[in-house]
Amino acid sequence: MGEIVGAGLLSHAPVIMFPEQIRLRENGGRDFTLVTGLRQLREEVVDALEYDTVVVLDSHWATTTETVITAHPRRSGLFTSDEMPGAISRLPYDLPGDPQLAHAVAEAAERRGQWLTANDDPYLPVHYATLNLWTYLGRPDKPWVSVSICQTATVEDYLAAGEALAQAVAGLGRRVLLLASGGLSHRFWPLAELRERMAGDPRHIVTPEARAADEERIAWLEAGRHDRVIAAMPQYRPFAPEARFGHYLMLAGALGGARCTVPGRRFGAYENGIGTGQVHIWFDLPAAGGQRQSAA
Repeated sequence: MGEIVGAGLLSHAPVIMFPEQIRLRENGGRDFTLVTGLRQLREEVVDALEYDTVVVLDSHWATTTETVITAHPRRSGLFTSDEMPGAISRLPYDLPGDPQLAHAVAEAAERRGQWLTANDDPYLPVHYATLNLWTYLGRPDKPWVSVSICQTATVEDYLAAGEALAQAVAGLGRRVLLLASGGLSHRFWPLAELRERMAGDPRHIVTPEARAADEERIAWLEAGRHDRVIAAMPQYRPFAPEARFGHYLMLAGALGGARCTVPGRRFGAYENGIGTGQVHIWFDLPAAGGQRQSAA
């Protein structure tokens, strides 16, 4: 029986791809903990886990009429970001895929009446929400699969897609790392102010209210109160969580939804990303048969 052996809500903020000298310059002489946290996560957790496939819930891949999972045997090439070509340019990538898992997820969703499809079109774009994390955490022998965030989905749809993913993983016998790649509150400073707001200090989050909302949810996640995060989504929406927080909600659905009580631990600090809230939170999952959910 397969299982999700580890899961994380991880930032892919473009600053992690900046050269070190630029990061130090913009952050007052110290590196961003978004960088050092990913390195620590790899060393202490990812490299120590036995897993078959990484599944990335990619908050930069916005679909409209369906959720899509990549089914390519391999994705490779050079990536230049259309959003920030000066920061991420001609990044070489070579990602093995897991078509069997992708089709199993789509089939599990179809049986549940959900609109989720597998796609292996060779011209399907790759996004840096996948590639930035792969740069830090990837291994040449491990498949990486990306899942879109459907922009017309509801909270319930995201949770259900996560459930279908978990069902497919269990049925196929895969050991999977699940990465929700995206940020928290997600509003930027106006262009004229951006260069003065590059540092990671959270005093640069676009409003004190957005910072408070982020920090409240971080505390809930660290306490394993996924139920609170899910229930309070209507209160969080005014702070524009990235991708409607679909990346996290799909992760939560895969771990049991509101019944999940797995606590998170931070790798690095809560940091600013030109106004947006960014953090790395990892959920250490018990072995199959262990307790991931409350009895409620």
